[in-house]
Amino acid sequence: MALDLDTALRGISGILVTPYDDAGDIAPAKLAPILDRALGAGMHMPVVNGNTGEFYALTTEEACTMVREVAGLVDGRAPLLAGVGRGIRDACALAEASAEAGAAALMVHQPPDPFVSPRGTVDYVRAVSEASGGLPIMLYLRNDAIGIDGIRALCAVPGVKGVKWATPNPLKLAAAIAACDPDIVWVAGLAEVWAPPLYAVGARGFTSGLINLWPERSMAIHAALAAGDYEEASRLIAEMRAFEDIRAEELNGTNVTGVKAALQATGHDCGPTRPPSAWPLTETQQAQMRDFLRANGLI
Repeated sequence: MALDLDTALRGISGILVTPYDDAGDIAPAKLAPILDRALGAGMHMPVVNGNTGEFYALTTEEACTMVREVAGLVDGRAPLLAGVGRGIRDACALAEASAEAGAAALMVHQPPDPFVSPRGTVDYVRAVSEASGGLPIMLYLRNDAIGIDGIRALCAVPGVKGVKWATPNPLKLAAAIAACDPDIVWVAGLAEVWAPPLYAVGARGFTSGLINLWPERSMAIHAALAAGDYEEASRLIAEMRAFEDIRAEELNGTNVTGVKAALQATGHDCGPTRPPSAWPLTETQQAQMRDFLRANGLI
């Protein structure tokens, strides 16, 4: 394994898109050149079945296929983080498939059920861990309303190594870090733009969709933050912010759309997104994306 898991968690978790063929079926082989470039640039940890991978638009069978195929493409060059979620039986089946495929750890999506409870989520994470045979776990928190006590209980589940913090609330993050085991790695889960303020209160490493398109820039931002050079990190982020601004439009409904549209424009057509994600970009968004790609020498 090219990197140990603790080092990888503090690096860039690159959330890979899920490519489709002309019939709309998953086509994981299309990821090969994208993965090769990202790993060649130094990406610390590829992530399959994340939200940029349209996890909730995939069937459980498709998600199992994706983790198996991506593990083969990565071929031991970096630890593979595999997303799992949905109903408990599907989540456990996917956890088992991810372990069999050789994933280094699981990223457990926060359950979206309308009647989820903090203590029920603890039971959920425990069951997923058992199904995987005890793989290390990164919790994915998109909603911090479960409170510090709920977060502390989740982090106390055996095997939890990290938390992908995906809420724009640095003060709550600081409180969570103070309340939990100091060995937990708190990862900035809102991509490059939010990495500096979350780093400032103790996050280390960040998730990235840009890694699919421009891994060199993601790596440069990580290097600046690792060195404590917030001024340089902010400069580098400013030059890629237009990309993230497009992704944040339509209630974040263009999050994956923006990545796939940019890949298409640079010769790596991974197909459209599936509904309810937006597709394609609007004419205005397309023009903004072309300007961004040209300004940065990507086309």
